[in-house]
Amino acid sequence: MRVMAFDYGTKRIGIAVTDPLQLIATALDTIHPSQVLEYLKKYLQAEPVERFVVGEPKQMDGTPSQSAPHVKGFANLLKKTFPAIPVEMLDERFTSKMASAAILQSGMKKSDRRNNKGLVDTVSATILLQSWMERQAYL
Repeated sequence: MRVMAFDYGTKRIGIAVTDPLQLIATALDTIHPSQVLEYLKKYLQAEPVERFVVGEPKQMDGTPSQSAPHVKGFANLLKKTFPAIPVEMLDERFTSKMASAAILQSGMKKSDRRNNKGLVDTVSATILLQSWMERQAYL
């Protein structure tokens, strides 16, 4: 079954998902938080997901960031709406910077990067999911 990761923001949520064998993390979509439950219900009808991974925003010193209460609320909403799917929090420090660097290195035009604001969110979710997969390999 797949694992799905979220880079939560109050304007956009980046979503990434593994393949069924959990070998590859792929960017899936960027959606508005108000549409996330409807989106997930539809997705879960077509694809089984065994776990949600939610990026946990932290300051450099490891304390929760200002957006942490919003992310915690989102994680609780997932738990309440999809009680059969475990929700795991994972430190997301540096994922947005890594995503921006990866997009920059990809050679994408500046105008395309500017017009696709959700790109950083989906790439961040993919990096988060890849980190989770690597961590699982060592457990």
